[in-house]
Amino acid sequence: MRQLLRTPGILLGIGLGGFLDGIVLHQVLQWHHMVSSRYSPDTVPNLRINTLADGLFHVVAWLFVLAGIGTLYSRVQRDHRRAWSSGVLWGWALVGWGLFNLVEGLIDHHILGVHHVHGGPHQLAWDLGFLALGVALIAAGWLIQRRTDS
Repeated sequence: MRQLLRTPGILLGIGLGGFLDGIVLHQVLQWHHMVSSRYSPDTVPNLRINTLADGLFHVVAWLFVLAGIGTLYSRVQRDHRRAWSSGVLWGWALVGWGLFNLVEGLIDHHILGVHHVHGGPHQLAWDLGFLALGVALIAAGWLIQRRTDS
């Protein structure tokens, strides 16, 4: 069961991690938008560009969740409840969320610089903290899925 749940768990984790990032950091806290370092959202035209980029980001997150559900459904023919409640699935989902943080953080925050977690004097600390959270999520997820009976 552990191998069957790895890919769907990681896909779900990437998508759900993306949704959490977009909802909390982009919409609720409004710390940044997808391209807010390139197009300051201080004008209506730039806010429209950022809103479009955020929407496309959410579409990609939704596709990862959809792929995770589809992969899970195709791999688990019986005992769906056991799969959904499995620590193995949710451990892998934490790994996926951590991978999302690492990839998105490295590419968008550090390589492309299209946005940062939170601007200001401690911008680098916030960006590094985001990466550290990714590493912690991967480690926690790995331990959870390993310690759970498959």
